[in-house]
Amino acid sequence: MATADTIPAYTLTEEEEKKEILREYRALLRLLKQKMKPGDKMLLRTAFEMAAEAHKTMRRKTGEPYILHPLAVAKICVDEIGLGVRSSICALLHDTVEDTDVTLEDIQRDFGDEITKIVDGLTKIASVMDANTTQQAENFKKILLTLTDDPRVILIKLADRLHNMRTLDCMKREKQLKISSETVYVYAPLAHRMGLYNVKTEMEDLSMKYMEPDTYRLIAQKLQDTKRERTRYINDFIKPLKESIQKSGLDFEIYGRPKSIHSIWSKIKKKGVSFEEVYDLFAIRIIVNSLPEKEKEDCWKVYSIITDEYNPSPERLRDWLSNPKSNGYEALHTTVMGPMGRWVEVQIRTKRMNEIAEKGLAAHWKYKEGKDDESRFDKWFQQIREVLGSQDTNSLDFLQDFKTSFLTEEIYVYTPKGDIKMLPIGATALDFAFGVHTAVGYKCIGAKVNHKLVPISHKLRSGDQIEIITSAKQKPNSEWLKFVLTSKARNKIKDSLKEEKRQIAEGGKYTLERKLSGLGLPMSQHNIEEITNFYKAGSSLDLYYDIAVKKNELKELKNFTIHGDKLLAPKTAKVVDEKLSTLPYKSSDKKDAELIIFGESSDKIMYTLASCCKPIPGDDVFGFVTTGEGLKIHRTNCSNAARLLANYGHRVVKTKWAKNKEISFLTGLKIIGLDDVGVIHKITNLLSGELKLNISAMTIEAKDGIFEGNVKIFVNDKEELDHVVNKLLELSGIEKVSRYNID
Repeated sequence: MATADTIPAYTLTEEEEKKEILREYRALLRLLKQKMKPGDKMLLRTAFEMAAEAHKTMRRKTGEPYILHPLAVAKICVDEIGLGVRSSICALLHDTVEDTDVTLEDIQRDFGDEITKIVDGLTKIASVMDANTTQQAENFKKILLTLTDDPRVILIKLADRLHNMRTLDCMKREKQLKISSETVYVYAPLAHRMGLYNVKTEMEDLSMKYMEPDTYRLIAQKLQDTKRERTRYINDFIKPLKESIQKSGLDFEIYGRPKSIHSIWSKIKKKGVSFEEVYDLFAIRIIVNSLPEKEKEDCWKVYSIITDEYNPSPERLRDWLSNPKSNGYEALHTTVMGPMGRWVEVQIRTKRMNEIAEKGLAAHWKYKEGKDDESRFDKWFQQIREVLGSQDTNSLDFLQDFKTSFLTEEIYVYTPKGDIKMLPIGATALDFAFGVHTAVGYKCIGAKVNHKLVPISHKLRSGDQIEIITSAKQKPNSEWLKFVLTSKARNKIKDSLKEEKRQIAEGGKYTLERKLSGLGLPMSQHNIEEITNFYKAGSSLDLYYDIAVKKNELKELKNFTIHGDKLLAPKTAKVVDEKLSTLPYKSSDKKDAELIIFGESSDKIMYTLASCCKPIPGDDVFGFVTTGEGLKIHRTNCSNAARLLANYGHRVVKTKWAKNKEISFLTGLKIIGLDDVGVIHKITNLLSGELKLNISAMTIEAKDGIFEGNVKIFVNDKEELDHVVNKLLELSGIEKVSRYNID
């Protein structure tokens, strides 16, 4: 992977630069040619000249003139997202207000309200990911309000992020990690939700390229190595289908396309298989040129031809013709058994459906013109508005709630009267109850799903019909938060719990007031803060609640000293500083503190290894400054990495491993193979005898001739671990060896 040091210097002369900028501008004009109305060309030129002038002294990290970035973003908007002239103007101006002397008033004067509002939205987005966490949720909410008002804000931002990802090579490693994590955590799901599958796929692949470079390169190489064989197989598969569809008289295209590297890697991890065992490395796509009234009929006709030729897997049929996704996606997907016993996925769409699949919301608008029906996009925006209207302004969970509620795949379920409701995949009966009405959610004690009684935690599936059962005695409890998924349900439950906690806390407040009164002290702000900090309570409300439920009996209050009417905490009690720690740290005497070097000065500092992913030397890692436990080291492919890097990028510390063969790290290996006499002896003999490794624990379970073993061993680094894995695979009967995280 390229680094800042390996990027070639930008060497064009001033004259050559001007020509390049003009070339890019003309390319944008060519893309917009069909969409231009009278006066548009002059407006676009004004925007280009304003942006070029504003950015004239600025350069990107690559060394090229900054104006090339807004031009590239505008081209992506038009060519890859399907937007028009107004959006191109906004794309050209998207960084001017934040980075230059251009003001919103200047844009208002030259371009009017519509463009000013979008540029303002884009300016607000720019500050979100770099803001501190308490502001982040608030800013993100403002963006979403703009999104529901004018979705072009998000579409242009997605184009901006895509171009940044395409030019990320010149950034420092920690910046690459932060930007990639934000992309895969928020922007790729958002692109998917807006129906931009190509943008989403490229974002995921580019993020993986920087977050897991070794795995990315390995899969890319294997795809390259198997390309010829894949092409031959696709041609053999397509040939009989092509002939049959031609006979039916349909106008169509048929071709095979490889799956993305990220989706292949997800499948490898999810299914626990090797690259060679992933059967659907590609999908066959059939695009039919149909009249609007014959679209469904033609797609099902093609499906019939395919299943006459190849046997389908009934459970893998996906009918998004009858019930399109809420982002407008329509298609028929089926998986059939192809030649040589391989499963192959086939996607059937019409030309209109294909344009919506590739251009998402922009194409959806184009086909909706003149119709007044409320689209599923509109319903989705309405749901977001509803949640934003009641959202707790200080909620740091907002981004995560938004992701799980609005950026996932959805299911469609029915009320007893047959009305359709849209919920995120994984939603429960309780989510449905809150979706009907807050009061129904509060009193929900169970549900009938397809006329069968189920608990409120029951996960719903598409097509379910749900009747909610309520009781006047029911009220929310904290356990409910463990299984609800929608923002609305979570927020309403939290509101209810907070109100209940506040009522209980009143008793604790009264108790504290009496204790202080007994000491002749007032219930002042200073005294409450001093006691709250001493007991490490999150807030005064938490302190009062703990007193009320007898979790805190204020026994240490007698050790406090009194100055006038002020309390002072005992000197022996050290209050934990919850503020963000700043580097550099002092060196530790612990041996393992020498394993990691941080920052440009290569300071050796104290750290702990994250228990969620148990890194070992050689793993690709980053340091994360926590608020209570100092520095923690995570693997970049840790399940928590994307969330931490995306939400708290300012706490990420550059890390690298130093050589130290004296220290051993505990890691786990899962071994699968044929159950044979002496298999345990072979494994232990290799690990303890030949490789001289210390085995911490070992469990072996055998069933139906297959054994599965978990071994915990101490290794010095990833290089040694890879060597151990390769040696185990050389043993006869061992089928698979993989690393697992130790709890």
